[in-house]
Amino acid sequence: MTLAPDNNAPLIELQQVSRIYIQGDEELEVLKGISLTITSGEFVAIVGQSGSGKTTLMNILGCLDKPSRGRYLVHGQDVAALEPDELSTLRREVFGFVFQRYNLLPGSNARENVAMPAVYADMAPEKRKERAEELLTRLGLEKRLDYLPSQLSGGQQQRVSIARALMNGGEIILADEPTGALDSGSGEEVLRLLQELHEQGHTVILITHDHGVAAKARRVITLSDGVIISDTTTDAARATERRAEFNPSPSRMPVSAAVGMALRSLKDNRFRTMLTLLGIIIGVASVVTMLALGNGAKERVLATIESMGSDLIMIRPMSGSSRSASGSVRLVESDIEALKELPGVLAAVGENSGSVSVRYQESDYQSSYTATGVDKPAVANWNLAHGEFFNEHDAATSSPVVVLGQTVVNNIFPAGTNPVGSYILIQNVPFLVIGVMEVKGASAFGSDQDDVLLMPISTARLRLQGRNYLSNAITKAVPGADMELLQTEIERLMLERHGTQDFRVMNTASIMEAASESQNTL
Repeated sequence: MTLAPDNNAPLIELQQVSRIYIQGDEELEVLKGISLTITSGEFVAIVGQSGSGKTTLMNILGCLDKPSRGRYLVHGQDVAALEPDELSTLRREVFGFVFQRYNLLPGSNARENVAMPAVYADMAPEKRKERAEELLTRLGLEKRLDYLPSQLSGGQQQRVSIARALMNGGEIILADEPTGALDSGSGEEVLRLLQELHEQGHTVILITHDHGVAAKARRVITLSDGVIISDTTTDAARATERRAEFNPSPSRMPVSAAVGMALRSLKDNRFRTMLTLLGIIIGVASVVTMLALGNGAKERVLATIESMGSDLIMIRPMSGSSRSASGSVRLVESDIEALKELPGVLAAVGENSGSVSVRYQESDYQSSYTATGVDKPAVANWNLAHGEFFNEHDAATSSPVVVLGQTVVNNIFPAGTNPVGSYILIQNVPFLVIGVMEVKGASAFGSDQDDVLLMPISTARLRLQGRNYLSNAITKAVPGADMELLQTEIERLMLERHGTQDFRVMNTASIMEAASESQNTL
């Protein structure tokens, strides 16, 4: 909505105004149905002891607070109906505030403090400076224009505060205990200035607890426990009415002025600015670091899974007994042969694993072994660095041959030695080293994939394990195969062979997707 001042209405009118504060489950009524009219050009003192409600009334009069009940009108306009920007315009162009503690900016001189309200009114810089100097000169501070607040006496600071209240016109001057922090001489000087402003046509509303100060006003309103108990006129004479012309359209501080004020604030508070910037730098650096670590971990996990291949499907027995309800062994080599016959399967291997002690000459090492099939290099996308992988003949004859991971080689053989053709003892059983795998690195879970010995399943069963079932199986799909469809076919085949759901089937594509989602969440 738009401000529409009614020049025939009273300047200020309160109609049954109450102000209630909520304290826990209780309501505290500070103002109780106040009705009051103030016309233009009056000098009014609102007096009362602490807790009488006079400061709350001043906040409502100055549009710093709103009534809980009742109506407050300025120039006939209901303040409660104004938008925030319109309320700011009303405060800026109609009211001038004089505070007990001055509230001057410590890093700005007298001229700059006085000119501050005009910045928000979008007054030209030269005009701001000229008017600030004119007001300070009127108040006897023409020789203190460049003084900081700390270089001024209490009375001089209060005069700067009064000049600031007049900067944008100040039709209504609201003075909250303006003499409370001053000595008697300075207090008399400030009261004289307020009287002069009244004589010039300003409406002055003085908030005080001192009846002696209130006696300087032409009208005294006494508050007690949130109620007006008296309203008396001390002098029938009054100045000519003065109505300020204020712009009804809300205006905004220009960007250049806002930037200038921000830079000045940064300059005036160097230490605070430095700490704030340091906090921002640390915060941003922490966020960037965490994002980098998260993305790095995500890429590492995905790269490790991708190194296995996104075309693998793994079958694992359920936890529990090694036999199904039908009495058949959960996962056996005949299951692997059946998997190889499925359309869409390029290769399949069954596996068992365990821990073993390895010895070469005087070197001993504790490692792990994987008993697997001849298609392991193709299934795992893992090539040989030296020698060869065991073949069908080795598997059929349970030959004591082994292929080593690079970590095992590094721990039991002298540096630079090619172990192919050497014999090592695995659990005191001699094995011939026929090959060494390329370095594969850590797995997605952080384990060393190169710390392993690979041998035929039949050899491990005969010489190390003595069991005839497998711990897991891995199948590799043909290029371009539908992984979801192939997984469904594998589940159907296993259920048909075992008669019960005693297995789990997973594919690396879904594992990659789950890992990616988890990392993104983190």
